[in-house]
Amino acid sequence: MKNQKYQSVIFDLGAVLVDWNPRYLYNKVFKTPEETDYFLENICTSDWNEMQDEGRSLQDGTELLVAEHPAFEAQIRAFYGRWKEMLGGDIAGTVDILKELKESGRFKLYALTNWSNETFPIALIEYPWLQWFDGIVVSGREKMRKPHAAFYQLLTERHAIDKSQAIFIDDNLRNVKGAEAFGIESIHFQSPEQLREALLSRGILSSAAVQQQQ
Repeated sequence: MKNQKYQSVIFDLGAVLVDWNPRYLYNKVFKTPEETDYFLENICTSDWNEMQDEGRSLQDGTELLVAEHPAFEAQIRAFYGRWKEMLGGDIAGTVDILKELKESGRFKLYALTNWSNETFPIALIEYPWLQWFDGIVVSGREKMRKPHAAFYQLLTERHAIDKSQAIFIDDNLRNVKGAEAFGIESIHFQSPEQLREALLSRGILSSAAVQQQQ
């Protein structure tokens, strides 16, 4: 008997479906992992990048940081100048899950992503499976981001999602907690295998699909 509790499955993109990591670039820029760590922890930090995800222009973000750290100007400009080199490809196991959900025809599929509106068009070209979603809400376009409640609310209102019949998947525990506080059941993504088990246990994926893959 098919489980009808869930009607909508909402995915994060980065580190869930897309293998994006600044270290892929900066391990080529710097000579040692320690230099890369220092740069990403103290110069081009996650907090700085999230401001571009929230709508600040790449140019404004870059110039601000260059003014603060002129000795690292070339490395800072590489962050968006060579941004595509941070993409490692699909996270294949999760894309397989997305495909199974799409082919089942049982669920509406959405993406809720913290992503700059200026770099997201690159993703649309690189990852054709983004067309499988019934809706994608991009933080940089909306000038808001996870884990703020208004961002989850925007998604549910725009796409008429009943949050009591939805499930959200994200690798960032902060975003998972934000969704749960808003009232959306969530899965803290750790690996495609762990996600598959979590979806099987809820009846969202079928064991038949697993057997076909084996």
